Amino acid sequence: MLLLPLDGAGPLHRQLYRSLRAAILSGRLRAGTRLPSTRSLARDLGLSRNTVLAACEQLAAEGYAAPRARSGLFVAESLPPGTHAARPRARGKPAPPVLSDTGKRMVSAVAPGRATWSPWRKPLPYDFRYGEPNYAGLPLDTWARLLGRRARRLSARRLTYQHPGGATELREALCGYLSRARGVQCAPEQIVVVHGSQQALDLVTRLAVDPGARVVLEEPGYTGFVLCAKAAGAELVHVPVDEHGLRTDELERVTSAKLAYVTPSHQYPVGGVLSLPRRIALLEWAARAGAYVLEDDYDGEFRFDGRPIECLQALDRDERVIYVGTASKLLFPALRIGWVVAPEPFAPLLQNAKALADTGTPSLEQLALADFISEGHLERHARRARTRTAKLRETLLESLESELGDGARVRGASAGLHVLVELPRVDARKTHRLREECSRRGVGVYSAAPFYARPPGRVELLLGYASLDEKRIREGVRRLRRAVDAL
Repeated sequence: MLLLPLDGAGPLHRQLYRSLRAAILSGRLRAGTRLPSTRSLARDLGLSRNTVLAACEQLAAEGYAAPRARSGLFVAESLPPGTHAARPRARGKPAPPVLSDTGKRMVSAVAPGRATWSPWRKPLPYDFRYGEPNYAGLPLDTWARLLGRRARRLSARRLTYQHPGGATELREALCGYLSRARGVQCAPEQIVVVHGSQQALDLVTRLAVDPGARVVLEEPGYTGFVLCAKAAGAELVHVPVDEHGLRTDELERVTSAKLAYVTPSHQYPVGGVLSLPRRIALLEWAARAGAYVLEDDYDGEFRFDGRPIECLQALDRDERVIYVGTASKLLFPALRIGWVVAPEPFAPLLQNAKALADTGTPSLEQLALADFISEGHLERHARRARTRTAKLRETLLESLESELGDGARVRGASAGLHVLVELPRVDARKTHRLREECSRRGVGVYSAAPFYARPPGRVELLLGYASLDEKRIREGVRRLRRAVDAL
């Protein structure tokens, strides 16, 4: 239906003509847009069809619209000579919005350019964008088949509002998969399906953190959580990390904390794996402090050196760990499905928070993912993706060694989909120039500085490699070396 106000002046066909013309000039009806049929316009506006025909004929005669054979009337691709698009009415400067304290914190935390994701960016042929999975290896034919099968079988019961915790089939499938692949111990009722891990971090922070409450996070650490904590008004306590993950000995100085956020399987962004003694120490600290540990297992399936390490939640005996996982790295980010495994008393509260946020995650994709898991496709894909990614990792490490030698130090290569590369000879003040030199050569590189509360004095880059092939990795590193030389 098209809203077309009539001004009441003169014959009806002239009123309708002026309304349609104004819609075209203002851009409401864009060039090339098909106009509604004269019958539907007449029905919607309560006018005779002859009135509508007269208005449309006048539009066509003056060049504002053009008929296409057996297709109808379309807005002209260009305006007739001597006409101009209507300008919006000039308005005074609008008053600033009146925000709540929470709104003010959100605006302050999420300043322009601070978001950790990028909806669009200029494509580069050698883009080492972190956080991207291996798109080339995705079993999209299988996914499309399962999605289509579920779509064809949808019943009316599936078309109404669903349980905010997620589809029963998916929660049951996830319960089995997470137990086998990550050692998670839970019942399906403890799982809440969310719109990716970022929504999980937001919901948990809203539930667990009051303004002024202390929150422990890694230094450096994932800014997606930092922004959630700041929006909640938390007092941030940065605890340093090393090659073995969070320095748990530093927790002894932390008192009255409500929540600790960690990435133990592949510390983000440095890449260390939290050692077993530190995992135990962290859980003991949480039990003493009465704090929750928010475990972000964003790419825990990708481990290359040594045997797989079970998640932190598997060691939890005191119901202190809230486990978060996502399909974004195993499958693709646009799927927007993640999961939270909450301690038994916390799970129903998280379901209520999810219901308040959006009443639930779309069902069709959940059901397709449940089939993808239960039929064994996810675990087969994970094995193949791990093998492919390991080869890409070796190519990246070999290329960095051959091109940059001791001019680069690599950290966090034993797991995950990215590495952190230190350039000890390049001052941090040259980071922007280095990125420009790389971009000029078609290479996308990304600074690790935004993940620090106190950025280091040398250049550190996050290089994601899973979405590239071996040839592009080698050429991309070669061009990176040239950019470094140009400094």
